[in-house]
Order: sequence, then C-alpha cells, then structure tokens
Amino acid sequence: MDERLIPWQLARLQSAAHAFPWPIPTQVISNGEFLPAPQNARQREVASRIRLLADALAPHHGLDRRAFLASPAGMAAAFTAMNAVYGALFGVDPAEAAEPGAAAERAAALGTQTIIDLHTHCVRDASGPGLQYFAELRERTRERLESPALSERVATLSDPHLCTYVREIWLDSDTKIAALSGAPSDTRSDWLLPNHAIAAARASINRFAGSRRSLSHFIFTPGQPGWLDAIDRGIEELRPDAFKGYTIGDNTHKDLSRYPWRMDDERIAYRGYEKFLRAGIRNVAVHKGLFTLSDARHFPHLEPYARVDDVGRAARDWPQLNFLIYHAGYRYSGEGEPSIALGEFERTGRMQWVSDLADIPARFGVDNVYADIGASFAACCVTEPHTAAAMLGILVKGLGADHVVWGTDSIWFGSPQWQIEALRRLEIPEAMQRNHGFAPLGPANGPIKSAVFGMNAARLQPLSVTPRWERNDALEQHRLAYRARGYPRSNRAYGYIQVAG
Repeated sequence: MDERLIPWQLARLQSAAHAFPWPIPTQVISNGEFLPAPQNARQREVASRIRLLADALAPHHGLDRRAFLASPAGMAAAFTAMNAVYGALFGVDPAEAAEPGAAAERAAALGTQTIIDLHTHCVRDASGPGLQYFAELRERTRERLESPALSERVATLSDPHLCTYVREIWLDSDTKIAALSGAPSDTRSDWLLPNHAIAAARASINRFAGSRRSLSHFIFTPGQPGWLDAIDRGIEELRPDAFKGYTIGDNTHKDLSRYPWRMDDERIAYRGYEKFLRAGIRNVAVHKGLFTLSDARHFPHLEPYARVDDVGRAARDWPQLNFLIYHAGYRYSGEGEPSIALGEFERTGRMQWVSDLADIPARFGVDNVYADIGASFAACCVTEPHTAAAMLGILVKGLGADHVVWGTDSIWFGSPQWQIEALRRLEIPEAMQRNHGFAPLGPANGPIKSAVFGMNAARLQPLSVTPRWERNDALEQHRLAYRARGYPRSNRAYGYIQVAG
C-alpha cells in the first residue's frame, strides 16, 4: 500500500477480494497507488440490476446465483445491466443471459481469437509457494463452514502470486500470450517484480506450455546509479523481449522519487535507447498518465514527467524503436475523474493527455508511437463507459487502429476476461461518431478489434499468430481440462476499494 495514503484514507479501504460476486467490477479498484472512488449511485444501480437478473435467470439455467454469475450467461447479464444504466454501448442480446447455452455458444466461437495482453503484473513470492496454498485453503474453509473466525479474509500479497496469475490469465480468460512487467522504486526492496523474477516467471510458463506464451518487459531506470550496467547485464543474462520505464521515477513512493526523466533527454534516456537498438530490442514501453488531481497537488514537480510532451521528439529521433505508451497517457484515475474526463471531452473534443498522444503522428511525422490501454480502459468502463468509448475513438483516429495495443494491467482487477468482453461488446455511440469523426469499432472479431486485441502486438514483438496453443501446448491442454471439469471463474479482484463513508 502506497505510504502517501494518509490514515483516514487507509481507514476507508477494504479488500476487493469479496466485494464483487459480479462478473464485472461495480466499483473502481486500486492496487494501492491511489485512493479509489467510492461506489457511486449508477454503479450501485448496476450491481442491483445484476443481482435481480441473476435471481430471476439462474433457476432457468439450473444454477444458483453464484454459479450463474460465474458463467458466460452471467457475463451477458452484467452487460445487460450496464446498458440499462449507461445506455446501449455494449452489444449484448438479452437471449444470451436468458437462454441456456446461448452465451456459452458465443463464448466458444470467440474463444480462439488471438488476444495478446502486453500489460500484466504479478508479485514475487517472498514467503515461498506454500503461502498461496494456505491462503486459498483458509478461504475455502470459510466459504464451506462459515466459521465466524474466518468471516473476513484480508487481502495479502499471496493473492496476485504466480499461480493465481496463471489461473486468471490463461485458465479464466481467453488471453493467449501475455507480457509480464514490474515497477521500479528507488528502494530496491520495493520493486514490484525484479527483472530476474520476471525472467524466471517467463521461463517457467513457457517451459510448461512448450511454446511462447509469456513475454518479458524488463524495467530500466534512467539516472539511477548503475542503470546502464543493469541494462547490459539484463540483455546478456536475461534476454528481455522489451524494456519498460517510468518517467516519474519511483511510482511506488512518489514522495521519495529522486530520478524522474524525460523520454527526449539526450544526455540520459538516449544512452539507454542506444543500448536497446544495439541489442536488437526495438520495443520500449513507457508508463505515462495515471497522474491524479491529488497527485498534481501533492507532487507538482513530477507532473511534467507524467505528461506525453516528450514522446514526439524521442520517436522522431529514434525511428528504429517503437514506443509503447502505457495507459495511453490517460491521466484521470482518481475519485470521480473519468466523469471529469468525459466532461472535458464533451466541452472541447479533447481528453488530457490522450489527445496529445494521438496528435503525435501528425505533429512529428512519425509512425512508431503506440498506445497501450491497460488500466485506463478498465477504470473508464467501470465508472463511465462513454469515456472509454471517447478514448478509443481519439486513439484510433489519431494513431490508427494499427497503433493501439491491448493491455489490462491484470491481475490487479482479477481475471481480464471481463475487460476482453467489454471491448468485444463496446461500440462508440453514433452521435459521438458523427460529431467527432470517429470510425465505429465494429464487431468483436472485426478488423479494428482484432488488430487491437492481438494483431498489432504480434507485429511488434514479432509473434507467430499460428494457433499453436490449439495443438501441442500443455497450457492449452490444462485450460481445456480445467474448463471440462466445470471450474468457475472466481470473479475475485485483488486490489482495494473505498467503502462508503
């Protein structure tokens, strides 16, 4: 938990692990880096409608409410509820929720879609693999026995460990390939996942699968002591698939950040780019945005580094590299802020700093800037899906559909399947298309969504899109067996929510 959350804020947080029996979250979830917004009236209405639909439809499917909500029909019911509250943004036929087998048939038809998630996280297991086992055993005991002593299992760092990560990414979602990354800190012990641990996780997953299902995005830290030597060692010993940096420096402890940097700094950042290019590594991911209004008040000196005004020149100076801007530069992640972003867009036709990012190809004459929508898309869908539609419209119009890549920032939000379903179903409203010149996103497996979900990432890495995972792939065989045995999605989230005050 971020140390800059003060006591009254911490007192209003609770684990999200049991807050959402619903297939999609009905409240903003934080990984501890910011204070999430409390559940608003419309989110409460969504939850209420999901509950009513589940109670009405579950018996028709021969299921109890919990099993129904874990099923494809439950997912369809959740988006039916979203449409009832926010308007018909999500393509869902009520028959999917009502008719047994209808949603499962649709899910099976889309299940082979190439989905490459370039933005995922888990944490290192500092306490040994037994910790995850006992945490889950304790939870199963609570559910079965309803023991008062176990009435509320607190969230622990065992939740997002590697075993959970594999289950949520590959067994409970349609993701085929995922890139694992970490987050740096000026305090070495506080790195989210060290590069050697990322490499070990990648190796264990790919070794088990027998194919390339896991990619590694290693952290680089311009300006920190020994950062150039660390790049050399990482390239030689660990062979990363890409590198990732945080221009604000220490994102975990913003109050202590000593090494912020700009992407267009010739004296510092360019020395790292030179090493990447010499090693044949062409993809550089950079964390941008997610800098709340509260962050701006508390850490005004870091805001210039969170912006995207350093991206264009770096891209122009290094045309051989591809710059993947994490979170699409979207800044509004704090309390009520997706609505602020929507209001800004409705007044001006622009969205801070997403529009600035989308302007870069035209302003600088470059074609090597990409937007990753991890965390931004999820937060906007949960709070104000019109904001998600506007953000995608801006990005596709400015960067091109071939320069937007799929990311979920999972597993902070639990299984990424609900995010996959949200994009599959989301359409930009016709009035928004007309007023802003946005192209429709089209069907779930149409050219735009297929490009975003996987084809763009496959071209960048590069990756074969031959569905090897459908043949001699142990991870796929494990997934098929898992589903054949009827294991349901847990619908569990792994971060924190704010309770009503």
